[in-house]
Amino acid sequence: MRRLGLLLCCALVVAAQPLPERIGKVLEASPARRAFWGIQVLDLERRQVLAEVNPQHFFLPASNTKLFTTALALMRLGPDYRFHTLVAATEKPDAEGRLRGDLYLIGGGDPTLSNRTYPYVKGPKSGNPLQGIEELAEQVYQAGVRRVEGDVVGDDTAYVWEPYPDGWALDDALWEYGAPVSALTVNDNVIQVQLRAASEDEPVSVRLFPSLDYYLLDVRIQVQAGVGRVWVERLPGSHHLRVWGTLAPKEQRTVSLAIVDPALYAARAFRDALRRRGVVVAGRAVARHRYANQKAMAPVGNVELARRESPPLIEVLRVIDKVSQNLHAEIVLREVGRVVRGEGSREAGLTELAAFLDEIGIARTEYRFLDGSGLSRLNLVTPTAIVRLLEFMYRSPHREAWVSLLPIGGEDGTLSARFGGAARARLIRAKTGTLSLSNALSGYADSPGGPVAFAILANNALAAAAEVRAAIDKIALLLVE
Repeated sequence: MRRLGLLLCCALVVAAQPLPERIGKVLEASPARRAFWGIQVLDLERRQVLAEVNPQHFFLPASNTKLFTTALALMRLGPDYRFHTLVAATEKPDAEGRLRGDLYLIGGGDPTLSNRTYPYVKGPKSGNPLQGIEELAEQVYQAGVRRVEGDVVGDDTAYVWEPYPDGWALDDALWEYGAPVSALTVNDNVIQVQLRAASEDEPVSVRLFPSLDYYLLDVRIQVQAGVGRVWVERLPGSHHLRVWGTLAPKEQRTVSLAIVDPALYAARAFRDALRRRGVVVAGRAVARHRYANQKAMAPVGNVELARRESPPLIEVLRVIDKVSQNLHAEIVLREVGRVVRGEGSREAGLTELAAFLDEIGIARTEYRFLDGSGLSRLNLVTPTAIVRLLEFMYRSPHREAWVSLLPIGGEDGTLSARFGGAARARLIRAKTGTLSLSNALSGYADSPGGPVAFAILANNALAAAAEVRAAIDKIALLLVE
């Protein structure tokens, strides 16, 4: 009993220490103590700052940027807003099912043309990644189309064609997380190269998924004992992929790569889906873009043959914040620009974001955003600005919907494997942020004294990323003790 009493006494002494002191001890003990740290913790009921470190300094927020993008979309478009994808032609099919002109697949920004499950569920995607395209092709077939004399046109002119925001790295464009931004998006603008090794005497099997003729592959993989390693190279804008390296016998590996031109890819997938239904397409699959020096283009095709509606916006936003989906964040930023300012562009979206932040009292001297996802290395924000956004959204009419977007500590999204299994981590709802030399976690915690909003950012850490995250998690757990 005496030992138990001592342990309880020690626990009470630690709990009685001021929060800033406990945070300081976590940072001092961390291998990442030499990083540049920014922290602010706000008691939402008393509107009192409980702790802060460098609250007015600038930090690279990484995917904490998505907090600003999803808040903007929720407030400007509303939780029930939906995207639409259309298929149109300039005339109806004749009695024999012939279309004499082009067939247009017209993107409306819908990011859900994939095999992702809505509402959000934890776990990997499954099923046909081109299911949305299949649905549209079936509608066209049911509308009586049997032959297309012209081209199948992937039209993404609802947004300006500016696939890569300022501040993205050159090699981002190769990988899934850096998929180009387009108003016509299929399967998150990603294709997989699936590699399977048999024995050292047999060549490696290579498969594209979805199985669609898009990239020209040059695969030079050797099979040998040991740990396999694979490299991928693609010149900017090229459809030629070089894949080389080694695989161990019986090893399988999947590489997820970005699609160069999403509208062209969508047109090819749509043409393929039509042909498998027996529709003859005489022309090619082509893309139709609108560039920054071009005004909004007139709609093409006044005869609607098919239409697909997305799930409600709130479900799209939940995926963005739960799994930190870069492409979808960029899309909703442009959609806000298109709906509110009449221009589907990054610039219009960022202009409306600045207006929104003006309204809620965040000075323009507290941030710089050049994209909607946080992949840009040129973004900057203060911890104070993040906490001010969190406070505003917590007091908004959309509080319940807003908080539901964020990952639950130790349970789902990007926080599913965080906090070392601590049960109290489920009292934390927060958005992660990760880039080279940048880690962040911002959101809400249900503390014993009431709800708090917090922002924790670490920049310029040479310690391992896992050690930086461990320090961030320890600080967040202090808030729910």
